[in-house]
Amino acid sequence: MVVVTAIRPNPRPAHPLAGAAVIPASARPAEAASAQPEARPEGFIKLISKRSGGYSRNGSVCGVNAIKGTVLKSFGNPSSGCGVANPVKVTSVAGVRLSTPATIDCDAARALNTWVEKGIKPAFGGKGGGVSELKVAAHYACRKRNNRPSGKLSEHAKGHAVDISAIRLANGTEVTVLDGWRSRKWSAVMRRAHGSACGPFGTVLGPNADGYHRDHFHVDVASYRSGPYCR
Repeated sequence: MVVVTAIRPNPRPAHPLAGAAVIPASARPAEAASAQPEARPEGFIKLISKRSGGYSRNGSVCGVNAIKGTVLKSFGNPSSGCGVANPVKVTSVAGVRLSTPATIDCDAARALNTWVEKGIKPAFGGKGGGVSELKVAAHYACRKRNNRPSGKLSEHAKGHAVDISAIRLANGTEVTVLDGWRSRKWSAVMRRAHGSACGPFGTVLGPNADGYHRDHFHVDVASYRSGPYCR
């Protein structure tokens, strides 16, 4: 989002054009008292978008057979506050289960599917029988960035983001971001998985970004003039 936890940021990018963007409070990453997140670049352009709408077909959503879930009704006020215009509740992508159904929009769902299929699964290969589940630390939630009391809305508040705290393999092995990132056995694999999110997603944050992300990968579909922001 289940391993979930969160140094004080330099400013993040200027406001998004189409919204900013988890999971119940009990499952949110813990905040470091003195942590401040690293600044994102200035020059937000738009959200990575292909098609709108969360139409469903045979248990699939967003027009992609490999994305399983259900279509939800639009809620909130996405144009000026929290809410999602075309939400879906995703249960699996690319044949990989989500530990908790994630409420996101279709742009985020398609990006997640691409990341898992073309990035995470190849990074792990056949280790432990292959990837079977992603531990979701956060998805939609009406909140500010890094759960701070003030500041810009998080991309989570628009359904544009998801946080992953661990990757479970078919043999039951669970590789957490917190421990796997620097472990001798899993570090290279986890760093490849993290790096492969750049492109499908416009913003990718992990343990090297700041203290808030030491225990999870944050990915969202905000994009910038300078290209994907990946740390």
